[in-house]
Amino acid sequence: MPSKSTLQKAKKAKREGKAATTQAGEFVKEEMHHVREGKHGARSSKQAVAVGLSKARRAGVKVPPKGGTRSRKK
Repeated sequence: MPSKSTLQKAKKAKREGKAATTQAGEFVKEEMHHVREGKHGARSSKQAVAVGLSKARRAGVKVPPKGGTRSRKK
């Protein structure tokens, strides 16, 4: 569960019209902080980014799916 301050910062960014990636950046920053403190089992910064983006999506931030917005044509 993201902290209240992270949710507030993300909502503020949304009100200001910032991009979804900027809003999700708050969640990623929080996860990086947790990893550095040792609260997480994540081993790398890439895992921390993935967890942060996942939390952002669950909180309602419209972050594009993994791999970008383009879809591969068959």
